[in-house]
Amino acid sequence: MIQIDASPDTCHWGFFDASLPAIAEIDSGAEVMINTVSGAPQVLPGEGFHVPPELLEIHAAGPPPLPGHILTGPVAVKGAMTGDVLQVDILDVQLRQDWGYNVIRPLSGTLPLDFDQTHLTILPLDADRGIATMPWGLELPLAPFFGVMGVAPPPGWGRISTIEPRVHGGNIDNKELVAGTTLYLPVQTEGALFSCGDGHGAQGDGEVCVTAIETALQGRFRLTVRRDLDMAYPQAETPTHLITMGMNADLHQAVEVALRRMITVVAAQVGITRAEAYMLCSLAADLRITQTVNREKGVHMMIDKALLRG
Repeated sequence: MIQIDASPDTCHWGFFDASLPAIAEIDSGAEVMINTVSGAPQVLPGEGFHVPPELLEIHAAGPPPLPGHILTGPVAVKGAMTGDVLQVDILDVQLRQDWGYNVIRPLSGTLPLDFDQTHLTILPLDADRGIATMPWGLELPLAPFFGVMGVAPPPGWGRISTIEPRVHGGNIDNKELVAGTTLYLPVQTEGALFSCGDGHGAQGDGEVCVTAIETALQGRFRLTVRRDLDMAYPQAETPTHLITMGMNADLHQAVEVALRRMITVVAAQVGITRAEAYMLCSLAADLRITQTVNREKGVHMMIDKALLRG
């Protein structure tokens, strides 16, 4: 297993681009350890907290070409080609620092006109106890995950922002994607070119103020090329649930994408009609708002995998 550390040479800030050279190449089915960092200079904490030195080095290298996230990668997977699916098994996620930040900005978030001042909060994180301490004393349980996991976009798109989640994955912000879950990403270019970042210590569905507990994480992944899956859109599964996703600037359209994908999957796995699958979704699947703040809003639908057996 190789380990990739965050640095000015291994991170790209604010963008995805299929022409970006891979920083490493691994065999399909191999594991990779990836270290990430998060945050611009203005969100650094005061004295008493550990700031990864590579974050300061990235800051010193200059501002990002596009507003967005600091991502580590991309990692090429041998044999991956357009039309394949990259199976991303999230084996482990660990904190890399003892603080995270949350920021509210005017003219952003789900309520862009309700808060006319910037509010930056530094939140102490206790990895041993698995909690963040809120300003009023609440100990909030941590559930770390990567807000951004994605392959390179189609080459014809050129350089795109990390902010909007799309067919390549990216800024999905799905809090279900913790250690022990699997993400499936349709490959858009040779090598897949997987990157990750936007570490979150905890987040609610919606991520309504734009930020979660933003922090530095270490992830251990197994990246496997799949040619036996018919997936043209990101999908995921937990140990117990199947997850389909939809992203669109219109929340209603995002709902329809996630629902149609679930109907297709359920009908195929159970061997029932689309009408019967639609009925099962109405009776037993759950639609959830993933996030409402990334310009392209996110919806995910979950169904217990036990209902799809037999």
